[in-house]
Amino acid sequence: MTSRDAVDLWDSEAPTFDDAADHGLRDPAVRQAWRSLLSGLLPHPPARVADLGCGTGTLALLLAEEGHRVDGVDFSPEMVVRAVAKTAAEPDVAILQGDAFSPPLPPTAYDVVLTRHVLWALSDPVEALRRWVALLRPEGRLVLVEGSWTTGAGLRATEVADAAREVGREPTVHALDDPALWGGPISDERYAVVC
Repeated sequence: MTSRDAVDLWDSEAPTFDDAADHGLRDPAVRQAWRSLLSGLLPHPPARVADLGCGTGTLALLLAEEGHRVDGVDFSPEMVVRAVAKTAAEPDVAILQGDAFSPPLPPTAYDVVLTRHVLWALSDPVEALRRWVALLRPEGRLVLVEGSWTTGAGLRATEVADAAREVGREPTVHALDDPALWGGPISDERYAVVC
């Protein structure tokens, strides 16, 4: 798939992207589950967070509401339009169009690099992690929400943990099997790797 094809694909997904329970977080119970999860994985606010592959800005908004400063990046112009609109009332959120693999962000400026279902889609996960680690302050952390789905897509937790070790980070894997996070039961592997 070319870059243009990928942009076209995600642009076409943008109008209905928030329909998935874990994308739009419209259900108060799902929203609270994500709020609780992220508050346990991120440092106390205010932290500076790079939300790479931010989609429609749902997590950026949630984190800003908790007192974090968030720079979101997505390569889909349609996702960016929706993210800008969704976070417009939050002065501590900036949404940029750019590639999560090579984000247009300053080095050593972030307490957290957060991604949700992004690493699996990149051609070189180890190089992506190298680039993301370069965005972090010395005590910063990666928070990588990923999965290995029943469709066959995705990465197993062991693969992401191994990639983190390749870039000199010690990972901790957190199973994300709570149905409240997804709006119902799941049958695939979903997890967060924090390092």
